[in-house]
Amino acid sequence: MEDPKKSQFESDSEILNVAERARSVGVEFDSSKRSASFLQVDQEARAYRWLEGIEVMSIKEAIEKYDWVKDYMWKIVSRDKDEYTKIAAEDFNGYFIRALPDCKIDIPVEACLYLKRVKAQKVYNLVVAEEGSELNIISGCTSHPSSVGMHIGVSEFFVKKGAKLTFTMIHNWQPDIEVRPRSGAVVEEDGILVSNYVLLSPVKYIESYPVAYLRKNAKAVFTSLVIAHDNSVIELGNKAILGEKSSADIISRAICKGGRVVSKGYIRGEGRGCKGHLECRGLMLSEKGSILAVPELEAMNPEVDLSHEAAVGRIAEEEIFYLMARGLTRDEATSAIIRGFLDVEIKGLPEFLKREIDKAIEMASEDLM
Repeated sequence: MEDPKKSQFESDSEILNVAERARSVGVEFDSSKRSASFLQVDQEARAYRWLEGIEVMSIKEAIEKYDWVKDYMWKIVSRDKDEYTKIAAEDFNGYFIRALPDCKIDIPVEACLYLKRVKAQKVYNLVVAEEGSELNIISGCTSHPSSVGMHIGVSEFFVKKGAKLTFTMIHNWQPDIEVRPRSGAVVEEDGILVSNYVLLSPVKYIESYPVAYLRKNAKAVFTSLVIAHDNSVIELGNKAILGEKSSADIISRAICKGGRVVSKGYIRGEGRGCKGHLECRGLMLSEKGSILAVPELEAMNPEVDLSHEAAVGRIAEEEIFYLMARGLTRDEATSAIIRGFLDVEIKGLPEFLKREIDKAIEMASEDLM
């Protein structure tokens, strides 16, 4: 397959600029590090594939190629869910990513959604991990430095029997961008879904509350790391519906630096022997802004095991004094505590991306001082 870095990316200055911005969200367009790449600028999409066993194309191409694609679409997230899904359903593009049965792809697939000129980027994404497959996706969403607009993204994920999907979403927007993702997943028997979300940059508004339906013996782990800067409003959460002997963990870390964070988590235990845990922690670093933690557990069966813990507060002075007594300055001690707070194990990430997130956390910690 052709390498975009050696073809259209060299001749198209606009795409070169996009590529530079895309690196901030873990997208590299490098065939030695990726099994496939997808790029959408506003509503125009391009896809590149380097390894067998996966299919990556625009959703418009997928609809034309496969009659059965429409049977998956809008099954978890309804077109009529709200005003934003209705807008997205009118005229969209997006990615279609599919791992073929029993195909295990270690090298990640990457997808970048880039907002540049349009006032509303409308996206529909469909991901299918077929039976027995393993798929790792890094999806980065970002925008042009001068962009002012809205990103509306609808994503549906189907993890078939015995399959595993690791999906990492990294957002790096501009302060005037509004983001309205709508997502849903079905994880079939013995399937595994690992979902990671990282937002360390300013944004005007984000509202996201994806839902996952877990069948028998299915597992899901959701992890989010967010920083709410001045004037940012971030409303995030995850919802898991548990079937028989399934399990879900929802882990969130939120830092308020003058913005507002609403961190929600909801687990409903429906099946016998299911387990679920919510962990929500917030750190206040400003006199302005707020953090609201909303953990919810609902048991629909007497044989369930559900738990939660939530904590919101500031950096304890005794922690700072402890580190200062060991030779650190106050700023160094504060930075170390912030890094430690954000240092949550994000499962399923390749080492290089872990390093990139660590660097981003280090920079964010310094900026928060």
